Amino acid sequence: QVQLVESGGGLVQAGGSLRLSCAASGGTFSIYAMGWFRQAPGKEREFVAAVSRTGGSTDYADSVKGRFTISRDNAKNTVYLQMNSLKPEDTAVYYCAADYSPHLTYTSTSAYAYDYWGQGTQVTVSS
Repeated sequence: QVQLVESGGGLVQAGGSLRLSCAASGGTFSIYAMGWFRQAPGKEREFVAAVSRTGGSTDYADSVKGRFTISRDNAKNTVYLQMNSLKPEDTAVYYCAADYSPHLTYTSTSAYAYDYWGQGTQVTVSS
């Protein structure tokens, strides 16, 4: 059983930055690929970014590419999402998720692939 706890959300102006953190416990962190997803009111949950077990491979949604950076620190059992140049359309609840992976380079963009989810943290970007 893996527990994930997000933090770092808040209210920022358009063009600002936030860094989200997701702390994992209850499992072997390094065997999981990690992802970030977001869900705005009335919309489906969408993929944001993913990182492989060692951090060597990443994947991003087109809407955030060049603005967001996903990273992980396996020594701290933590995955991060650095969000720059924020836009009002980035407003959503952001969730981290863990996906068991037997390969170092594995990532998934599908929410259905992930086994464990955090509770979410609210990000609001004002115009």
